[in-house]
Amino acid sequence: MSVVLVTGSSGYLGSQVVAALATRGDIATVALDLREPAQRLPGVTYEVADIRAVAVDAIVARHRPQVVVHLASIVTPGKDSNREFEYSVDVDGTRNLLEACLSHHVKRLIVSSSGAAYGYHADNPEWLTESDPLRGNQSFAYSWHKRLVEEMLAEYRVSQPQLEQIVFRIGTILGATVHNQITDLFEKPRLIAIRGSDSPFVFIHDRDVVGAIVQGVDSKVTGIFNVAGDGKLSIHEIAARLGKKCVVFPPGLLQAALWLLKKLGLTQYGPEQIDFLRYRPVLDNRRLKEEFGYVPKLSSAEVFELWRSSRRQKVA
Repeated sequence: MSVVLVTGSSGYLGSQVVAALATRGDIATVALDLREPAQRLPGVTYEVADIRAVAVDAIVARHRPQVVVHLASIVTPGKDSNREFEYSVDVDGTRNLLEACLSHHVKRLIVSSSGAAYGYHADNPEWLTESDPLRGNQSFAYSWHKRLVEEMLAEYRVSQPQLEQIVFRIGTILGATVHNQITDLFEKPRLIAIRGSDSPFVFIHDRDVVGAIVQGVDSKVTGIFNVAGDGKLSIHEIAARLGKKCVVFPPGLLQAALWLLKKLGLTQYGPEQIDFLRYRPVLDNRRLKEEFGYVPKLSSAEVFELWRSSRRQKVA
């Protein structure tokens, strides 16, 4: 029986990965998170530790996992969060885990990265492939930290090739219960659009992300893979599917308005959100399908429609 350790196991994605692995009779699952889980699954061993703590090394030493699935990161910071803390979790925490993996001969590391690691730039290609450079923006903590983590992983691939790596650059995850910064935008009475930009989105269903991760546990393939459904939807197509209108702003006006509103404490969004909206990284998933061998069951449009349907049922 192989042992698989999952970090960030109580999070939205982590809890689903643990649940999927728990159904496997040939896998012993170890769930690691900062806090006790809301629900314990039979057959799963639960460990509580900060990903930055020395206790992580002891946990890896005790369970001797063959595979570690690293999902622990800060996606949506809390009100009292700050960049220093987020860096310590995302970057220092990953380094701490990597060293524990090397010390105790973990065979394979699967890491959830993000399309945000490519960055939000005017000269991004229409479709980003895994060979395109990582230019995560320093103005976005999540994007910047994903870039830094991937640069660290690249260094380890050279210096420590015995630790196999799978890096999944994941698009916008949607599922029945997902709630994040992007779904907040879609819940507004009117959607914000920026003049001159289609603001394209690629979506991936949460079950497809879990499916790719579980396949990575068994697969002999290693490498970096974009994880997204086929196709994309523009902000105008999304608004039409929601039965809403887009309010189209000139970029300069919206940037100035966000700067003022943020300064007055009237919004959580700052002027840097302009690039987040207009220069969306659009992920090409051909390598995921052709080299890794995982074909998402749902396209971007189908994922969005499922989310829209679940949202409508909640309102009803």
